[in-house]
Amino acid sequence: MNHVKFFLAVLGIIAFAGPSNSHHSDAIYDREVTVAGEGVVTRYTYRNPHVLIGVELANNDGEIVEWLVETGSTPIMNRSGWSADMLSPGDRINVRLHPERTGNLHGILHSLEAPDGQVFMQIEDAAVETVPAESLAGVWRGARQPGAFQRMRSMAVTPAAEAGRAAYAENGPDPSRECDPATAPFNIASGLYLTGIELLDDRVILRNEFLDVYREVWTDGREHPADGEYTLQGHSIGWWEDATLVVDTRYFEENPSGNGRGGTPSSRQKHVVERYSLTEDGMRAGVDYVLEDPVYLAEPFEGRVEMIYSPHLELVDYNCIPGTLG
Repeated sequence: MNHVKFFLAVLGIIAFAGPSNSHHSDAIYDREVTVAGEGVVTRYTYRNPHVLIGVELANNDGEIVEWLVETGSTPIMNRSGWSADMLSPGDRINVRLHPERTGNLHGILHSLEAPDGQVFMQIEDAAVETVPAESLAGVWRGARQPGAFQRMRSMAVTPAAEAGRAAYAENGPDPSRECDPATAPFNIASGLYLTGIELLDDRVILRNEFLDVYREVWTDGREHPADGEYTLQGHSIGWWEDATLVVDTRYFEENPSGNGRGGTPSSRQKHVVERYSLTEDGMRAGVDYVLEDPVYLAEPFEGRVEMIYSPHLELVDYNCIPGTLG
């Protein structure tokens, strides 16, 4: 079996179609270094939370080593033209990846040339406005909003939150929780995944592809229970103010990344208010939110995200399987 040696190149900052809200920390990859070469596929795992490719390459000493190459999740890769049967063990491919800073033979994909010559990447083209929505009901895709996630990372936090972030930086995410659905208000914050909104007589259903988020917002006039159950998604009630849906959520269970998936914890005192409304032209829905958690946030955090009406797209199930990176 012939293998072409790979090379390491310091290329400066490389334009990359990687996830802007990756489930795992993106900082572990060195994007100024590219590993590239021709090799043989040893495994191809098309499942969530990440699609993985094993490929044998010859290093600069001629030794055959196996790299584990990570890409995005299946909803994103499906919309990037990938499929579960596009690669098989034994296929010869050309691959470009950015390696971990640790020196492990693990990296994140830049691009891949398949046996038939097609080049595949993780495509994250911006959502396109097509037709206006008549209501909040339907399928929506997050609009790219530079700086939105950076603002969340710079939230004013308490010393308890700083300690939680430090523990996360040292130990990484808890593997037992890698398939936990994201909690409000973050399920509508990513341009990579689709959100579905269903308006029913007594409630509103909010779904998001990322980790199969499913929320019920009760709009039948009920209040939060006096002694409610604490859960990952909390308890949501809602009401209409003209055409704006107001969602009030309490009773969140404690979560090591409940105020941001980068390791900012949340407590049972977390409280979120979201306001969903159409823009004047109906092409977008804006979500203004206020996040409070006196245990971990030094002050309430206010934010806004927008989603673009995308009726031509269809939500798919995420079906996360723990241990994909193992």
